[in-house]
Amino acid sequence: MSTKVEIYDQTYHVAGDLDPTYVEELAQHVDATMRDIARATGTVDTVKVAVLAALAIADELHAEREGSLEQTSKQLRERAKRCLKLVERALQQTV
Repeated sequence: MSTKVEIYDQTYHVAGDLDPTYVEELAQHVDATMRDIARATGTVDTVKVAVLAALAIADELHAEREGSLEQTSKQLRERAKRCLKLVERALQQTV
C-alpha cells in the first residue's frame, strides 16, 4: 500500500502497512516543522531545513520519552509507598 503525501512542496509516495490517515498526519507535522524552521531561520536550503526539522522532531520525541519515563518512575514510587503502608498496617495488626 502506498500513500501520496506532500512535504515542503515535494510529493512523496510512502509505502508500508501504516494507516494512510496516520501517514498524512505525520507528513503534515514534518511539513509544518520544516516551514516553521525555514521562517525562523531564513534558510532556503531544503536539506538544511530538513536536517533542522529532523533535529526538532527528535527533540520532541526525546522530551516525550523522558517525560514518560519520569511519570512512570513517579507512579512506581507512589505505588511502592502505598504497598509499604499496607504492609506496615498489616504488621501492626498482627503484633
